[in-house]
Amino acid sequence: MKNQFLFFLMAFLLISPTVSGQAFSFTTSENGQSLEHRILMDESYFVETQFTTDPNNFVKTIGGFYKKRGNGLRVSLEFNSNFSKDSLKFVVIDNLDQWKKNSLDTLPLQGKWLMAGRVKENQERRRDTSLPRKTMKILIDGFFQWIAFNSATFSFHGSGGGRYNAENGTYTETIDFFARDNNKAGISLEFEYTQKGLDWHHKGFSSKGDPLHEIWTFRNP
Repeated sequence: MKNQFLFFLMAFLLISPTVSGQAFSFTTSENGQSLEHRILMDESYFVETQFTTDPNNFVKTIGGFYKKRGNGLRVSLEFNSNFSKDSLKFVVIDNLDQWKKNSLDTLPLQGKWLMAGRVKENQERRRDTSLPRKTMKILIDGFFQWIAFNSATFSFHGSGGGRYNAENGTYTETIDFFARDNNKAGISLEFEYTQKGLDWHHKGFSSKGDPLHEIWTFRNP
């Protein structure tokens, strides 16, 4: 009976990932314009994005695995949207005292997810998530961001983010920034979602109005 209980407990933990994380922000001024810095972190991963809101304009994003270094962080980058200009593959973050915590509620789907495929004609078409070319979505305390990148070549293929809600099978994103089209900022998109083990099925319409049924799989770490 005891062994049976442990088996079910381990199975529950495997299919029910829980992630602690926090969202932060701070602002700087550049060329007389207010620049917002949004930071999403879990226990091992760091993402910082810079954008303006008047007018809406995506500026840059970086992210990767971090380690604590004194009173700061050392981040080994997986992506850097500005790589073609600065060639940075790691950064040291030492301004934590400027950060303001702006976490919202911790919601379902919290954590990092990799695009693992799509469903077409009722059939799953999976992709290899171990390859360097990835599309990742990170959801932390009511905020989301997706990033398409290649960790080997550091080519950057786009990003978007904002606030999200997930409740009773409905997942809603409100876009704050969008690298491919700044005019998308402010719109909200609603999707159906279900979790199947470590997979998240995401069904609805894209920002272009195209139907989609995506499969995301939980990334650990």
